[in-house]
Amino acid sequence: MEPSAPAQSASDRYPRAASPIHTILVLAAMGGWTIGHRIFADQLSATANPNRVRFYVATLFYEWLLFILVVVGVRRNGASVLIVLGEDWHSVRQVLRDIGIAAGFWIVAAMLLWIFGWLLRIAALGRNVSMLPHRGIELTLWIALSVTAGICEETIFRGYLQRQFMALTKSAPAGILLSAATFGAAHAYQGFRMVILIGLYGAMFGILAYWRGSVRPGIIAHAWNDSLNGVLASLRH
Repeated sequence: MEPSAPAQSASDRYPRAASPIHTILVLAAMGGWTIGHRIFADQLSATANPNRVRFYVATLFYEWLLFILVVVGVRRNGASVLIVLGEDWHSVRQVLRDIGIAAGFWIVAAMLLWIFGWLLRIAALGRNVSMLPHRGIELTLWIALSVTAGICEETIFRGYLQRQFMALTKSAPAGILLSAATFGAAHAYQGFRMVILIGLYGAMFGILAYWRGSVRPGIIAHAWNDSLNGVLASLRH
């Protein structure tokens, strides 16, 4: 019985959230949307008066659909959704602690992204300018999209895929890197250099989620960062 103990220990340390087939389905759905996102981005860039509202609504729908797909797969595997979210909040103190962690992470990540962006010679660290909102309904939808991105993308990439990749490789660093690479590839419509930068950004979020044992600080930081980018862009119009 003893020879099987190490394998059992590794399996217990990196448990799967869902079946491998489900993960392939999630990756396929993500790949399809990446292609569609590129088409949307090209249309927005080529149009004098782009329909950002339609783009935001379509993205909102897709991200929540992918989120539901992940949750269904986790539940069908007999696991709790907490396996991808991390420990639940039980007090105001825990909420404030994660807000503080998110704030500190956001400051450090912003500094590192600026340095990496400079090294990669990327002039703009934000999203494609044509996608950024003007005021009114566009800004309202952008903030809704930012909160959605925080919840859905952190749950999908750091909570679900990172765990699945860790279970596959039996390695936390490998799981973090594979999840970060997938996160970068999902933003391929922004260009190769931005894929590298966003992949590095994803690795930071992955390290945070692994260290904290929860995606909640990442959700807060992600939603705040995207919302701030939209607000600042709208003030320039």
